[in-house]
Amino acid sequence: MISFVNLRFFCTFAGNFDNHKQFILKMKVPKKPGFQRFLDGVEVAGNKLPHPAMLFALFALIIIVISHIAAAMGVSVRLPGAEVDTYVRGVGIAYIFTNAVSNFVNFAPLGTVLVAMLGVGVAEHTGLISALLRKIMLGSSKKMITIVVVFVGIFSSIAENAGYLIVIPLGAAIFYAIGRHPLAGLAAAFFGVSAGFAANISLTLSDVILAGITEQAAQMIDPDIVVLATSNIFFMWAATIILTIIGYFVTEKIVVPKLGEYKPDGEIDVADISSELSVEEKRGLKFAGWSFLGAVAFLLLLVLPESAPLRNPETGAILDRDAPFMGGLVAVIMILFLAPALGFGIGSKTIKGNKDVVNSMTKSMQSMGAYLVLAFFAAQFINYFAHSNLGVVLSMNGSVFLQNTGLTGVPLILSFVLLCAFLNMFMGSSSAKWLIMAPIFVPMFMQLGYDPAFTQLAFRVGDTVTNIITPMMSFFALVVVFAEKYDKNAGIGTIISMMLPYSLIALLGLSAALIIWYLTGLPIGIGGYIHLPS
Repeated sequence: MISFVNLRFFCTFAGNFDNHKQFILKMKVPKKPGFQRFLDGVEVAGNKLPHPAMLFALFALIIIVISHIAAAMGVSVRLPGAEVDTYVRGVGIAYIFTNAVSNFVNFAPLGTVLVAMLGVGVAEHTGLISALLRKIMLGSSKKMITIVVVFVGIFSSIAENAGYLIVIPLGAAIFYAIGRHPLAGLAAAFFGVSAGFAANISLTLSDVILAGITEQAAQMIDPDIVVLATSNIFFMWAATIILTIIGYFVTEKIVVPKLGEYKPDGEIDVADISSELSVEEKRGLKFAGWSFLGAVAFLLLLVLPESAPLRNPETGAILDRDAPFMGGLVAVIMILFLAPALGFGIGSKTIKGNKDVVNSMTKSMQSMGAYLVLAFFAAQFINYFAHSNLGVVLSMNGSVFLQNTGLTGVPLILSFVLLCAFLNMFMGSSSAKWLIMAPIFVPMFMQLGYDPAFTQLAFRVGDTVTNIITPMMSFFALVVVFAEKYDKNAGIGTIISMMLPYSLIALLGLSAALIIWYLTGLPIGIGGYIHLPS
């Protein structure tokens, strides 16, 4: 017979069982490492900010206020070779109203994204992307997928910004399909694409543009000097290996544990890549392959002949910044996606008429609605920052500060890398920054005995590693949109907290490699050296 005291104890324990259970569970949960708690804090703080679109609007408002204050104070700088000072300009009401539309229409990534998505959209809706992903999946182990995603992201910089449009969403889709957190795939791809501007196994347009700016700055000291586009290629080969390893390590050891198990809020509209290829899809891939080769052959006819229409009409160059081929690279990307997409659709019978093609393009444009809203406000903010000259003043003052420190050797090189990384947080365009910094630092480093190609390389190291953590990077808003597809609560804080470990470790890794090259005197590329030839 149960006593009254025992019955009372039993009822009290039962009534508090849930509380005891929760207490015991909490006791068993291991404490997160300090760095993981820091990243969680970054994410929470970042996501408590307003919606990214409204945040860019707030940034624009802040620039308006600061520009007027700085203009009233007469803040200015003297650019190298200029005869007059460059003053900070206030962003006035008349400017805001008269440039709202042009800021949006001329926003660099906007046209790139929309035009490329016409081809990508057809490839997605005909089933080509799904079939290609399944073919990749059937031939790769799950562990190798991370390495593949990072490496393909790095290599995609050969087509400039195409990786932001293609590799990043595909990285997320692949991870989702194999049961891993899609944001981890997005992060790995985002790192690879951005890191690719300081690493690759091939020459890119960035090599051509930066070399031209460096050469012009170097000729202030030596009018006969030539800086080749290949002057950083050896280091870039090594950096490709280094950054691929870093991307794999950070994804697997930091980002994946931080994100934990993925629990989707609802059904995710992602290509199904879990099943075997059907007979129709296999035939479609054959048609797609032949269509792709046909498109490549067509483009080669437009660039290879001596008088080809996509060559520079004055110099005959193909990779020159003024060559129609480089200027029309976005259209080239669209064709290279559209041709195999049409071939796949015809071969697999997912395209039965021209209406199917147009409907596929329409659906791809509909999916870009969120990006268009973000792009409008981001375009205003970035334009106001450029128009006010605040970025120019910041870059010049930072450059003068480093020049006045009197540092030499390794401390000077590391300080320059850190300065470039810091300035990249505020000025997203590499060529725009280098146009300002090269006339200062290339002659300065030459007078200290350093080859212009080495100064350029140090700039690229610093300029690359912070692309993934700054909203000033023009494609950052698009990455947020990609993340929201899998996590409706994802925001700027989510992206920054995921990408911060990549940024820090890549900064350490590439800086260490740069110092090793400096201490050993290895050539950094074809025609590129650490020190000026004696």
